[in-house]
Amino acid sequence: MLAAERYEKIVQLVNDRGSIRVTELSALFQVTEETIRRDLDRLEEAGRLRRSHGGAVSVKDQPQQTEIPYAEREITHAEEKRRIAEEAVKRIQPKDRILLDASSTALYMAMAMPDIPLTVLTNSIRVATELASKERIEVISTGGILAQRSLSFVGPLAERSLDAYHVDKAFLSCKGVHLDRGFSESNELQARIKSKMIGMADEVIVLADASKFGVQAFTFVAGLSDVDAIITDSRAEDSRIAPLRELGISVTIV
Repeated sequence: MLAAERYEKIVQLVNDRGSIRVTELSALFQVTEETIRRDLDRLEEAGRLRRSHGGAVSVKDQPQQTEIPYAEREITHAEEKRRIAEEAVKRIQPKDRILLDASSTALYMAMAMPDIPLTVLTNSIRVATELASKERIEVISTGGILAQRSLSFVGPLAERSLDAYHVDKAFLSCKGVHLDRGFSESNELQARIKSKMIGMADEVIVLADASKFGVQAFTFVAGLSDVDAIITDSRAEDSRIAPLRELGISVTIV
């Protein structure tokens, strides 16, 4: 049996039973327990199951589409996000037209941004409010359905409003950066608007701290080829970064 076939059967068994032990899988597939542990690690990285002591449990009935509240995201890996944001701000020139998504790293960008002539398009209430005190920056909000947990505008109206604009640079984050699966988000509404943002920019820069690499979140956003650059922090492993650079993506580590 090929490894890919074994992965699918493992996921099916875990989903059917709710949980399963390493010893049982080892006997069932006639491979070593170490092989099964490696399989489970890979499947957990891909978001297909969750590792437990001695085995794995299903994520099928867990709320995969639930967003982490903004206040919690804002303080998670905060120092790394600040460094990433400061590096991203260096890429902005006076009179640029830029887009900032509703990520916590984009908020750190807004905090660090100098008061220079800019046009900033955003779907984030927090970003718009932060930039409101900077007199030389023109802020355009998308409007749309308010996603309360992320304090962002999403949905058809938000997506249609983006059709009227084109920007020089789009700065956005995501829940997962995966070598095979590309960029992904926690739910479909966020994924749809970020996919739209990527399509309306001359240059797309992803702001992703090291915890995002190797993760496949619930909904696909874009392929790796759709992004020009990634800014991450020094915790990112070279084994994650090197393949991205080989694909021609500029990766900056701060």
